[in-house]
Amino acid sequence: MQQNTDIEKDLQLRELDAMCVNESRLEHRWYHNLKYLIVGILFGIVFVKAEVISWFRIQEMFRLQSFHMYGIIGSAVVVGIISVWLIKKFNIKTIYGEPIKISPKEFNKGQIYGGLIFGFGWAITGACPGPLFAQIGTGATVIAVTLLSAIAGTWVYGYLREKLPH
Repeated sequence: MQQNTDIEKDLQLRELDAMCVNESRLEHRWYHNLKYLIVGILFGIVFVKAEVISWFRIQEMFRLQSFHMYGIIGSAVVVGIISVWLIKKFNIKTIYGEPIKISPKEFNKGQIYGGLIFGFGWAITGACPGPLFAQIGTGATVIAVTLLSAIAGTWVYGYLREKLPH
């Protein structure tokens, strides 16, 4: 009984924060994670073929010299909007039948600062967190420095999280 109360309290706190509230309670065998590996590999191939991970394409975007990246990002935003609308309208559940809960988000000025820091890092390194592994996989091993920096930044945020305004 106490454990259920603790879990419910934890979920209520998560709704106020940026942490995942849709964490599955199901436990699967290790090989169920292979589907994520396969999807990740396919996603990486698409990134490479679409030139999303190209440092030159990213620099063109930040210099406003090409529409390529804006078109890709814009189409992803449209797909995301339609997907969230469909999930809400038809009360779609996960493949395991668990409900998907999308909590309302409140705007705060930290999102602007975080976005600016993210954008500056993206512009300087030519990499955002999503395609880091695909860039390393294509042979751009210098991106390992960016990956280690991203991991270090995540660790620092986790360490200071309680002291930061949210």
